[in-house]
Amino acid sequence: MFEQLVIAAKEAYNKAYAPYSNFHVGAAALTTEGQIVNGCNVENASYGLTVCAERNCIAQGVIQGQRKFTELVVYTEEDVLTPPCGACRQVIVEFMAQNAKVYAVNHAGEVKLWSVAELLPDAFTPENLQK
Repeated sequence: MFEQLVIAAKEAYNKAYAPYSNFHVGAAALTTEGQIVNGCNVENASYGLTVCAERNCIAQGVIQGQRKFTELVVYTEEDVLTPPCGACRQVIVEFMAQNAKVYAVNHAGEVKLWSVAELLPDAFTPENLQK
């Protein structure tokens, strides 16, 4: 399934809208039901309104009725592997279990793997809001 996620992340990468930074990112996630969803970064002239690939990917899943994901791949064509930013890490922890897998992959075939817990230790999660 990992290879299929990489393919889907590359497809999303090719659709990225990044005219200002030229930093294209694609992401793909696997739902607990076995469905693959993907997303790309979408920049905006008002830079603060830019949305990362990881968040767009998860949002696509949510639009399709999915709420839980088991794996997520972040793809770039950078020489250095690109981890999710802080905002994306918080969104990831909202929809993925602490032991779920998050991968960074690049054009050279390099891979780095984290668990969600490694990406955002001691995260503020939905469980913190339950009474």
